[in-house]
Amino acid sequence: MSVSSIPGRRRRLNKTQKLSVAGISAMAVAALSFSLVPANADPKPEAETPVSAEPVVFASVAGTPQAKAVQASIIEQHSTAEKLVKAADLARAKKAAAAKAKAAEAAKIKARAEAKAKAEAAARVKAKAVAAERTQTQAASRSEARTPVYANNLDGWIRESLDIMRAHGIPGSYDGLHRNIMRESTGNPNAVNGWDINAQNGTPSCGLLQVIRPTFNAYHVPGTSWNIYDPVANITAAANYAADKYGSMDNVNSAY
Repeated sequence: MSVSSIPGRRRRLNKTQKLSVAGISAMAVAALSFSLVPANADPKPEAETPVSAEPVVFASVAGTPQAKAVQASIIEQHSTAEKLVKAADLARAKKAAAAKAKAAEAAKIKARAEAKAKAEAAARVKAKAVAAERTQTQAASRSEARTPVYANNLDGWIRESLDIMRAHGIPGSYDGLHRNIMRESTGNPNAVNGWDINAQNGTPSCGLLQVIRPTFNAYHVPGTSWNIYDPVANITAAANYAADKYGSMDNVNSAY
């Protein structure tokens, strides 16, 4: 009976396995043949007995229970080896899958960490921008608080003019400005002298401190209007002229 016809064995043996089985079968047959010789038998063959030159046929031995057991053992060994190979392949596959899953999880953790760091950086930038805007707003508020608000009347015009004069180093006091304004225009910013020598020469005196155009242009203070009738511009230009000619508007007590 061939190995391939053993019940429960669907898989055919390969060439190497067949050769292994054949070799072991031959060894088994030889062992059985040797065991059939009696222990007290004469090892020397009788001279009268002819020796056959024909090849020995072991077909009857191959079918013995001993040969079948050897063949079954070989098949079982190959089956066990195949199972071990499959188990090793499965273990390697599981190990590779575990490594891949671990790498994927590490990548996810890294991505989450990078996203968190990016969000935190954006939040810090936004916080700095908000803080800078708040600081600017507070600075602007303080600046506005420091900027005085002047009334739109003679008192407010004089006070604003004094602040501008101090910023440009022009001397003068509230009393000196107010006294000369009241004498020259009685506090009317649109007053014009149309009868004095200046008017006769075509350059009438104008505004609160009765300044002619050439003098206003020459002593105009930067930051004020170029309109000669503007109260603050008129006062500061006249005070600048008086400081140059008389040392201060406080020293002027008549037409100047």
